[in-house]
Amino acid sequence: MAATISSDLIARYGGNLPRYTSYPTAVSFSEAIGPQDVAGWLKALPAGQSVSLYFHVPFCDELCRFCACNTAVMRQEEGRAAYGELLLNELRRLVALIGRGRVVHHLHFGGGTPTTLPESALRKVMAAVREEFQLADDAEVAMEMDPRHVPEGMLPLLAELGFNRISFGVQDLDRTVQETCGRVQSYEQTLACVQQARAAGVNGVNIDLIYGLPYQTVESVQDTARRVAGMKPDRLAVFGYAHVPWKQKRQQLIPQDSLPSSEERLQQADMIDRVLVEEGYKPIGLDHYAHPGDAMTHAYEAGTLHRNFQGYTIDSSPVLLGMGASAISMTPDGFYQNIPSTAAYIRALEEHDGLPIARGVFRTEEDRWRGKVIETIMCLSAVDLTPYIPEGQSLHEAFVEELAALSSFEEDGLIHWEGNRVSLTEKGKPFLRHLAAVFDMRRKELAAAADGKPTPRFSSSL
Repeated sequence: MAATISSDLIARYGGNLPRYTSYPTAVSFSEAIGPQDVAGWLKALPAGQSVSLYFHVPFCDELCRFCACNTAVMRQEEGRAAYGELLLNELRRLVALIGRGRVVHHLHFGGGTPTTLPESALRKVMAAVREEFQLADDAEVAMEMDPRHVPEGMLPLLAELGFNRISFGVQDLDRTVQETCGRVQSYEQTLACVQQARAAGVNGVNIDLIYGLPYQTVESVQDTARRVAGMKPDRLAVFGYAHVPWKQKRQQLIPQDSLPSSEERLQQADMIDRVLVEEGYKPIGLDHYAHPGDAMTHAYEAGTLHRNFQGYTIDSSPVLLGMGASAISMTPDGFYQNIPSTAAYIRALEEHDGLPIARGVFRTEEDRWRGKVIETIMCLSAVDLTPYIPEGQSLHEAFVEELAALSSFEEDGLIHWEGNRVSLTEKGKPFLRHLAAVFDMRRKELAAAADGKPTPRFSSSL
């Protein structure tokens, strides 16, 4: 359990690491990849290839200090409606490249708070999706929502439009933590939203929690986890707070001395894990939990779980098309990101005919197999390296550098070898990202090229 991790291990393995929702990670993206490159990738998709859709809405009714997402407050209804038209514009540009009628098994609205879009905009976007794509009968259609700001009639509207999963942000129920984070949200308010969603016919409910927030304690997160589990969500995401004030200025409002230490963060994560397991949830990978009968649990147990820019998913499609400012997309040939600034994103769609792309990265053959290794580790806490050993070579010949790095893991009791299969031990579970990072050659190359100069910074690894 995380609570047994020694301060010596924390000191030696601490630092910053990617969350590995992709490989290569976003730090490898560059402006060398642009609209023409991506257009070629999209046109090359096989005719029968299914796709997944993501719509990013960068607006909120108020900003939380802990949030590092690309979002801002947008008060004007006209501005929100106009943004909906831009999503439609981008959607149609994508369809012109990939063709109509592709099957969609997963569709997700994120942000920000996507329910800030007016009803008319949501209706138009979903109508266009059904017109241009084949939304599968069993498709997971999900919406992120802030229980503090639910427009009148929104939950029945979502049910009418075919949404069958809602992700509610909660983070923490302690009043002191909430006030410091600028997000005051009562238990009653959250419970009412969960109940209203189910009453409207939206039966899939996710709840997000965060540990490592200012003034959190082991006791306070225990209370939050217990009360939230009592709401009976199908899935929970339990994230470690990423304090990146150099990237997100609003986080500078959080007092540094209010944040728990790495050791306290591990104890909080361990306590939440204990509570949720006691409440009957199955731990999934780095930061997810699901009911035993949930499709995500079934995928985890069958070894078919996946991880992409939205976190853990049962979505098996290798193509994720993101629309909206800062949205990130995935194709077999590479990843790309839209222009992050909403104003610049708008200008790009108004002034140019192509996609509003800011940067991206081409995936080499090595990137692909290393990405598969990293994704398998992140999903299953283990990986069999046999398929990645070139013919005629042994494990020790193929992975010289990696095995050298893993020797300390083995000495510290964090991993276990069984033939060519490496897995994390119970003691090693908090070091999931560390194991994945061993196979991240891009990160090593970036560090070597920096030659002592500052390199991109990630969130805390523990």
